[in-house]
Amino acid sequence: MKIIVCMKQVPAAATASIDPLTKTIVRTGRNAVTNPFDLHALQAALDIRKQAEGTVTAITMGIPAAEKVLRDAIARGANDGAILSDRAFAGSDTLATSYALSLGVEKLGGADLIVCGKMAVDGDTAQIGPELAQHLGIPHVSDVCEILEAAEDHLVVRREWDDAEQEVYLPLPALITVAKGKNLPQLPTIGGMLRGRAAEIAVYTAEALQADVARCGLKGSPTQVVRTFTPPVRGQAQAVEGNEQQQAEKLAMIIQEVLYGKD
Repeated sequence: MKIIVCMKQVPAAATASIDPLTKTIVRTGRNAVTNPFDLHALQAALDIRKQAEGTVTAITMGIPAAEKVLRDAIARGANDGAILSDRAFAGSDTLATSYALSLGVEKLGGADLIVCGKMAVDGDTAQIGPELAQHLGIPHVSDVCEILEAAEDHLVVRREWDDAEQEVYLPLPALITVAKGKNLPQLPTIGGMLRGRAAEIAVYTAEALQADVARCGLKGSPTQVVRTFTPPVRGQAQAVEGNEQQQAEKLAMIIQEVLYGKD
């Protein structure tokens, strides 16, 4: 089975910033991390590979520094990686991003299964996976929390659905988006880290993908951020000191004030 995992680099919460002109997230690569949901997606792909032999390729779109996401994926068990990197992709919304990723998947020769994280923690749209499946014309299942069965021609998965769960039979080729479930990400081994550091990462530009630049970047993004703001601080931390008895009494007083007021 040929599996492609879509991954993304996101800024650490404390270092995220917004471009005041384009209203897009500034991505310098410094202090950036792999999107947490994508680590669960990668682990799901590796678990599927154990049941249905094949390969796992990690793919991402971003600045050259985003390559470290792929090296980390290889360190954790992926076979190889590819990055889509071009100024033409800058400022892409989910539609433009999924279009570029669909070209990347086709450039890699397609896949039996594409695995994405449920959403990116810097956008929370959960749109990339479904849009990518639509571009490729394949079925998809979102919010998968467990892989129940993996075969060459199908998957059986459990997905979270509102306040319930649902088992789904999914014929391949297909796409799934993965939520945080039983597929807990495993840490890379020292040998894996060495493989990730030494791996050759394929780089594809918009020209190499034969992309329509009118569908890429800001030009190809029908959604635009109109305004951004920093939420006001609504509270202040309060230290509770003293021994256990004193702390318990102070906490009880604080809770009573919050629930019933000082009177």
